Amino acid sequence: MPYNAGILLGRIQKVQGYDGTLSVKLDKDFTEDISDMESVFIEYEGKPVPFFISSMEDEGGDIIKLRLEGYGAYDKASIFAGCRISMTTGLRREDDENSGITGFTVILSDLSIAGVIEEVIQNPGQDLLRILSPEKKEILVPLHSDLITGINKKKRTISMDLPEGLLEIN
Repeated sequence: MPYNAGILLGRIQKVQGYDGTLSVKLDKDFTEDISDMESVFIEYEGKPVPFFISSMEDEGGDIIKLRLEGYGAYDKASIFAGCRISMTTGLRREDDENSGITGFTVILSDLSIAGVIEEVIQNPGQDLLRILSPEKKEILVPLHSDLITGINKKKRTISMDLPEGLLEIN
């Protein structure tokens, strides 16, 4: 089943240079200012994975240059060549049912602690949990009922079964 993150930006054509800069060919002309984006979804191995943007340049026309946090080398970024990339927004709705889980601890299927939910980021197509790990690292995880195995409101915990490798990509 194809994933719809709301607004498809385009496809990553290639990695340029040794600093991990991705060349993205846009699918259409955007009237919105996309230079304010903080994160994107990259469809990697058929699954949408969120990434933080470290820098972005508009090359004019239908090409943008993009660097991702933690992928500042050619070898690391080259795994994304050919992948589809979708836009996310940081828009938040104040009265949302998901805002009540802020502060909950995320427990993984192996009973380890992923961290504490700092924020629920509302995106068209897919909401994200911004989790602060015990090592003070920010992790973005899709908020989807298939990933949640249990919620304990009394203990303020959410049990999740995340796809293998998701935490390492963040």
